[in-house]
Amino acid sequence: MAAAVVLEDSKLESFLQWFQANGADLRGCTIRRSGREGFGVFSTSAEAGASDGVVMVVPLDLAITPMRVLQDPLVGPLCRELFEEGGVDDRLLVMLFLMVERLRPSSLWKPYLDMLPSTFGSSIWFTENELAELEGTTLHRATVMQRKSLQTLFDGKVKGLVGELLSVDESGSSIEVQFEDFLWANSIFWTRALNIPLPHSYVFPGSLDEKQTKIGDNCGDSSPSTPQGNDITAKSSSGNDNPKSSDMESIWVEGLAPGIDFCNHNVKALATWEVDSAGHVIGSPSMYLLLADKSFVKAGTEIYINYGNKGNEELLYLYGFVVDNNPDDYLMVHYPMEAIRQVQSADIKMKLLEIQNAELRCLLPRSLLDNGFFGSSWENKDEKNNTSQFSSYSWSGQRKVPSYLQKLVFPQEFLCTLRTIAMQNHELERAASLLGEVGSCEDREPSSEEVRSAIWEVSGDYGAVSLLVNLLRVKMTELEEGTGTEASDSQLLEKFDFSDSEDAVRSDESNETRSKINIRSCMVYRRGQKQLTRLFLREAEYLTELLSKEEI
Repeated sequence: MAAAVVLEDSKLESFLQWFQANGADLRGCTIRRSGREGFGVFSTSAEAGASDGVVMVVPLDLAITPMRVLQDPLVGPLCRELFEEGGVDDRLLVMLFLMVERLRPSSLWKPYLDMLPSTFGSSIWFTENELAELEGTTLHRATVMQRKSLQTLFDGKVKGLVGELLSVDESGSSIEVQFEDFLWANSIFWTRALNIPLPHSYVFPGSLDEKQTKIGDNCGDSSPSTPQGNDITAKSSSGNDNPKSSDMESIWVEGLAPGIDFCNHNVKALATWEVDSAGHVIGSPSMYLLLADKSFVKAGTEIYINYGNKGNEELLYLYGFVVDNNPDDYLMVHYPMEAIRQVQSADIKMKLLEIQNAELRCLLPRSLLDNGFFGSSWENKDEKNNTSQFSSYSWSGQRKVPSYLQKLVFPQEFLCTLRTIAMQNHELERAASLLGEVGSCEDREPSSEEVRSAIWEVSGDYGAVSLLVNLLRVKMTELEEGTGTEASDSQLLEKFDFSDSEDAVRSDESNETRSKINIRSCMVYRRGQKQLTRLFLREAEYLTELLSKEEI
């Protein structure tokens, strides 16, 4: 253990020297070991950065971005060729660069790369025994799919490309590329990359043609590269979801910012970050780590940033940790496409769903429950705002605005999908008749809104909510068959023998300790999923009782 500590201290010292030699400025903070999270950023004095709140400055030249890769003197030309041919996108470009530089013995990035973790607590790294702790959950299915996808990508493309890039430098030409190298680079990107608003001139310097280079195209879709149909919804790659930027002509690009990326997550973040394209502090374009509250910050206080409002499913999938009693937890409810093909009049219903741009899945955040039948804040909702969405639903005026609308926690978009799937044949005929009247009168195809209105007019909500009850019951059955009940998870967590000491969670921790951390994370996540399923099922079952009385 002592030898490992000495090695860590040596790596940290080497990184800090490299970091500052490359223009970074630790104005009011330092980087050091932070227990379970690895390394963290800590305040060094209450006065540092007090005037402007800036505690760290990192030159943009030090960020690992797609542009940095394309301009690299060694691998840049080959990467540029691959990129322009469409063989790799900007995210994969950064991952390839990370793999090459980590494997290259003489890499200039070695002091930084040596500081990065070599293994992760995210589900993609789980052993088979650990993954079994997620049986029945959305995360289990997504992890299995992601593993297969990454392995296919590695075998079919990545391994050969990295070998080519390493051969550019003779010192790396004999290195054997392993799947774990790709898994590492993929995890580094998704746990540490920031969405950085870079100046236009920085993204497209004279050597890069804007018309041919599609850098930044991924930034509107920040979910991991997983197979289509994956039920995990990732909201951002990492870091602060709402950084500041004074540059209105910036282009958002995903990349790694050494130094700032050692900030850990906390809902009550002390800092944010922003881009200074004019370089007011160090004379060149840079990124700031900026205290959110410029008042007194005690020396030795860890400076956190907020990764965004994320549920445990996303946190465990991407980052490898969970939050006990996470207020941002959510439940994914999904109606499988293959099941639609088995219902009555499947072809017609699929056409109606297509017209509506219907969603077959929805996220149910925990916060929705506050406004439900068993919540505490529904009485504060604005009745006018909630009934307005139904104002044009009834063409004939025969179907009244639901009395339960103020307390409805389920999104209308998903209920529209379920109404369509649940329709009986006689209801389909009535809806077709209403829509036919629109077409004959105005000589046009009905709009998606008109389709939704016609379906609600003839079927109401009973069939949709009954279908939702069945979906939630099936989900609960799958969860409990996989890993037991919510009560059993609570008992296991109460008895869980877990040492939270700093020594037990160092980077050189034993496999046994790491496995215990992973298993506990699984317990916290799956218990939350069972709890949310139970609570949303209670809402749906109560609603069916009301509907059975109202619609009769």
